[in-house]
Amino acid sequence: MHSELQIEIREQLKRFRLNKIEPLMESDDSSGIFRMEIYKELGELGFTGMTLPEEYGGASLTYQDLCVVLTEIAKSSISYAVTISVSTMVQAIINQFGNEKQKNKYLPAMTSGEEIGAFALTESGAGSDAASLQTTAKKVDGGYVLNGSKMFITSGGIAKTYIVMARTGGAGAKGISSFIVRDGAKGFSYGKAEKKMGWKISPTRELIFENCFVSDDDLLQQEGIGFKIAMAALDKGRITIGSLAVGLTERAIEEAVKYAVDRKQFGQPIYDFQALQFMIADCATELEASRLLVERAALLYDLGKSDPKMAAMAKLKATDTAMRATTDAVQILGGVGYTAEYPVERFMRDAKVLQIVEGTNQIQRIVIARSLKKELA
Repeated sequence: MHSELQIEIREQLKRFRLNKIEPLMESDDSSGIFRMEIYKELGELGFTGMTLPEEYGGASLTYQDLCVVLTEIAKSSISYAVTISVSTMVQAIINQFGNEKQKNKYLPAMTSGEEIGAFALTESGAGSDAASLQTTAKKVDGGYVLNGSKMFITSGGIAKTYIVMARTGGAGAKGISSFIVRDGAKGFSYGKAEKKMGWKISPTRELIFENCFVSDDDLLQQEGIGFKIAMAALDKGRITIGSLAVGLTERAIEEAVKYAVDRKQFGQPIYDFQALQFMIADCATELEASRLLVERAALLYDLGKSDPKMAAMAKLKATDTAMRATTDAVQILGGVGYTAEYPVERFMRDAKVLQIVEGTNQIQRIVIARSLKKELA
């Protein structure tokens, strides 16, 4: 059950997305425009740093509250929802692992929605095997010099604050450290913007570091704990990606039902055919199972009992469900579902990468299996 605050937040966001986001989606998706003014308005409403402490401009709300927000925004735009999700994750990293100076310097601009944060772990040769990353950070007087590149970075080019994982030591996870790098730093540039199947409004870019100097002040805690920082962040990211998937699934089902009730064939609404009813019933059941898993994972996190297994289960179930529900929605709409005239083809394109980001769903299964083995031991 949602609290009164969550119901109020959801209603406020519903009005906002239907008035400000929904009307632009078709044209912005085809042109790939990210509107910073929409993001800033979401910030003014208090949705871009809601889980952060009030002293840094946040609202000290829970991850359960954040999931309600992301689910609602995702009904109109996965792109804006994922921008908030990743930026909030970056803020959480700085809040958890940063010192007072770092928090005061970087958090307020992100919590207010004036700026966006981005997370840079993936490389061309280090995807699921993130511990094999090759970007180096060489110690010099007063800081570090970064060399290497990062791939598939959400909000690359529009974000101002980047959490970058780089190798300060030997091979493997223990040689990785975590740095805060600002847009505009000397030696830090952007590579190509990816042309993607979906999430067209959210830019995804390559980051390039060529003798990029990062001050000692911008190392998070100490050398060698970068991988630990990244994994702690991904547990949170999996919960929020799950909540995006729940919103997308809900909207896809809504569009399918609406169309099936109006569309007539063989003298009756197509909704009256059992084959379609079964498809919709299955999707609706999977939606509720997904929602409960996401809520459970968020609750455990809020209680200080963060559970990587539950976060992985929530992400796995919710994103697989989103892929199935959006595919079925296209099928139910038939020929028009395959055209850009109706939004379900966009939903289907946006759903696919949810199964890939924050650890592929195959990686989620590994996390779950390892957790079960550990519990039994």
